[in-house]
Amino acid sequence: MIKVKVNAVTVDDIDEIYHIEEIIHPNHHWSKNSFYNELNNKLAKYFCIKNEENKILSFIGIWQIFEEAHITTLGVHPDFRRLQLAQILLIRSIEECYKNMIKYITLEVRESNIEAINLYEKFLFDTIGTRKNYYQDNGENALIMFTQNIWYDTFKNNFIKLKEGIKKVEVSYDE
Repeated sequence: MIKVKVNAVTVDDIDEIYHIEEIIHPNHHWSKNSFYNELNNKLAKYFCIKNEENKILSFIGIWQIFEEAHITTLGVHPDFRRLQLAQILLIRSIEECYKNMIKYITLEVRESNIEAINLYEKFLFDTIGTRKNYYQDNGENALIMFTQNIWYDTFKNNFIKLKEGIKKVEVSYDE
C-alpha cells in the first residue's frame, strides 16, 4: 500500500501537473498559462495527490459558483491509475463543496471515456444532456453530468460509503 497526501495546488506544482496533462492529452491539452490563471481564479479550487517522494500523481480542478460546482479538470498519471486516486480527489472536492454549502456538482466528459463515466456514475452523477462537437481536438461530443442535491440522504450515504471504500492507498490531507 502506498501513502499519498492530498494538497491544495500551488504555483510550484504547475510544471508537474502540466507534464501529466501532456501525457494524458497529447494532442490537445491545457496550457501552463491556463493552470496559472486558474490558481488566480477566486472561483476555482485545485487539489493534487502527492506520493511520499512529493511527486504529483493526480490533480483536480473545481469551480464553485453560488450553489453549484463545476469540475473543470481531473487527471491521473497513467502509471498510477487503478489506485482510487480520482475517487480520492472527487471525495476531497465534494468535502470542499459541503464546506461551502454547494448543492449540485456538474461536469462534461468525453462520450468515449467509459472509465470516467463509470466513476462519475458511482458518485451518482447522471447524464442530463450532450454538448455536440465539444472537444476541439477531434470534435467528440461531451456528456453533461450532474448530481442530485449533495445534501440529500441518498447522495450523502453513498458518499460516506465511497469514502470508507478507499483501500488501495493510505491517504492524509494537508489542510
